[in-house]
Amino acid sequence: MAPAVLRTVEEVKAWAAGLAREGRRLALVPTMGYLHEGHLSLIREGRRRADVVAVSIFVNPTQFGPKEDLSRYPRDFEGDLTKCGEAGADVVFAPTPEVMYPPGYQTYVEVTEVSQGLCGERRPGHFRGVATIVTQLLALFRPAVALFGEKDYQQLQVIKAFNRDLHLGVDIVGMPTVREPDGLAMSSRNAYLSTEERQRALSLSRGLRAALTLLHGGTRDAVALTGAVRHELAAAGLREDYVALVDAERLTPLDVVTPGRAARLLVAAFSGNTRLIDNMALGG
Repeated sequence: MAPAVLRTVEEVKAWAAGLAREGRRLALVPTMGYLHEGHLSLIREGRRRADVVAVSIFVNPTQFGPKEDLSRYPRDFEGDLTKCGEAGADVVFAPTPEVMYPPGYQTYVEVTEVSQGLCGERRPGHFRGVATIVTQLLALFRPAVALFGEKDYQQLQVIKAFNRDLHLGVDIVGMPTVREPDGLAMSSRNAYLSTEERQRALSLSRGLRAALTLLHGGTRDAVALTGAVRHELAAAGLREDYVALVDAERLTPLDVVTPGRAARLLVAAFSGNTRLIDNMALGG
C-alpha cells in the first residue's frame, strides 16, 4: 500500500497528535529522497522498532553551498513513494522549501564542536543546515526514534550532539553503511558517476579495507593507516579531500588507534566532479 503523503506543517502536527493520543510509537527516517537500499534499511529497522514509520523527503537548501549541486540533486518522488510503501513506511512528508523556511524565517541550529573539521571545514554552513532541518523534523513529528546511516558519520555525530544538548529525548540510531556488492558505499550521488568514475570510486572502500588489514596486522599509527587509504586514492587517480583518523564520538584527531577506544577512519575524495565520502570503524 502506498503511504499517505503530507505536505504541510499543519498536516504533520495533526497526524502526529493522533498518534500520541493513541499511544503509538513513531519512528522517523529523514531523507533527501532518491532512495536506495541504504535508506530502505532504515525504514525497515524503523518498522522493527516502532508501531508507525514516517519518512521525510526534502532536498534541504540550507545545507548546500552556493557552488554545490542543489539544482541537479537527483529526484524521483514517485519512485521514492513506491519504495517507501514496499519498505513499510506509513507516511511520507514532502514539503516545499517555502513550508520549512517561510518568509521571516530566522532560526538556525549550530553545533560548535563535532561540526568542525572534515566535511564541516570543506562545506561551510552545511551542518548548520542539517542541524536546523532535523531539529524542525524532530519538533514536528516528536518521534520516539529517528534513524540515520553511518555513511554520513560526522552528520550522525552532529545530530546526536544537538539531540542530547537540547534535551529532545529522541533515540538517535545510526545504522551500518549499506554497500554495493563491489564495496561502494550506496549514495544518491553515485548517480552522477560515469562507468569509469564509478570504477575508480571503489578506491575509497578499498583503501579503508587496506587500513583495516594493517590494523589487524598490528599497525596502529595514524600516518600508516591514513597512508593506506591515500595510496589507493592516488592509484585510482582520485583527488583527495581529506583522510583522517579520529575519535569515534568527539571526532578529534588521533595519532594512534588505542585498544578500548573507539576510532573512526574517514575519507572524502572526488571521482571526476563528484565528491564521495566513506568511513570505517577501527578499534573500540
